[in-house]
Amino acid sequence: MTHHDRDSHGNEPHLPHTGGDRRQTRPDEDEFTDRSAGTPSSGSDVADISLRGPAELADALPYLLGFYPDDSIVAVALHGPRGRFGGRLRIGIPETEDERMALAPQVAECLDASSRARGASPDGAILFLCQEPGEGSSGKEVMERLKPLVQRLRTACGELDMPVYEALCLSGGRYFSYCCPDPRCCVPEGMPLAEPGTSAMAAAATYAGVQVHGSLRDMESRLTPLGPPFAEEQERVLDAVSAELTQRMLTVEGRQRVCSDTLALVGHLMERLNHSVPKKAGTHTVADAHDDGLLSHEEAAAVILGLQDRRTRDQAAEWMEGMEVGPALRLWRALSRRCVGPYTEHAAALLTLTGWVAWSGGDGPTARVALGLALRTDPDYLFAQLLNQACNEGLDPELIRRFLRADRERRASDDEGEQSDASKGSAP
Repeated sequence: MTHHDRDSHGNEPHLPHTGGDRRQTRPDEDEFTDRSAGTPSSGSDVADISLRGPAELADALPYLLGFYPDDSIVAVALHGPRGRFGGRLRIGIPETEDERMALAPQVAECLDASSRARGASPDGAILFLCQEPGEGSSGKEVMERLKPLVQRLRTACGELDMPVYEALCLSGGRYFSYCCPDPRCCVPEGMPLAEPGTSAMAAAATYAGVQVHGSLRDMESRLTPLGPPFAEEQERVLDAVSAELTQRMLTVEGRQRVCSDTLALVGHLMERLNHSVPKKAGTHTVADAHDDGLLSHEEAAAVILGLQDRRTRDQAAEWMEGMEVGPALRLWRALSRRCVGPYTEHAAALLTLTGWVAWSGGDGPTARVALGLALRTDPDYLFAQLLNQACNEGLDPELIRRFLRADRERRASDDEGEQSDASKGSAP
């Protein structure tokens, strides 16, 4: 099965829980209710936002995920008589027709199972299919090409008593409804998408401090390996450092020394990043280039290779809260970009650390994208599997932070005991 991100309403950053039900009225009267924190200062106040019709649903999509999904199927569970939004699932659109047909029942089963696991069976679903047209193509052609997939998804959801009340294709700056027959709101040629940030959903999200990070493609580009000529020199240095570390790690004492050196270098690099912050006015590309320039090839290679050791990686994960989150996220992201050539699989550790520190810092969308890339890089990487499941199921990251703090305190206690024993042994 194609790897997917399972997004639950439980781990959205104060995002309105939105949903809808198809009442026995004209399609343009369908109402989808969005429930969110009313004011930044009063988390107990709750405001209801009603999203009416396909246009407002299309505009709400990036606020549900925290980013604009590219080449994606997004399924959202609906609950209750007013259709409150519940769990949501995002998965890439397979390239072939056979793959798409095989995927459809899995999407329905996953959305249903994840909702039941949280104690409530879905009363319905909404589907979004997001794909930009290729050169010489149009949004309408994309909509027509994906129509069999939508029909298969609707059938699969219906078989689970989870009727699809709306299915939208977002392509080429327009939205197309697969369910609405009314040409007054859903003409066959598609309707233009609203200007970003102009809907009630956008206003509520902005007021609640919810951010949209850009497109999924943009978010993934910040974590993908750098290209030539930069990558060629980084690969050469990785080869050289790998040969050196392999020799050092042949003994227990050598492995311990490499772990200590790696963590010391990580601390040094984080301090360097903390004291050199890119200009806020710059784009992500400018900010990432700034961070890339702060790390030498040798430093990047030493940390990337050192973090392949599980114990070293687990200790590095302890940079996870407070003032550490910012520089740690920048460092892990920059090191992910340095995993070039034959070292791309080494990125699983760095991508997982990126996902962990983002989740710990309250940035769920970035966490899910990073963990998804980690599992795409190495589907069997256990640390990424566990964090991805915990993040998607809405667990509190504080549970993991407590475990890491306890492990750090235990090591500190052991070190103090060893120093005490050493001092006693040297006494006259």
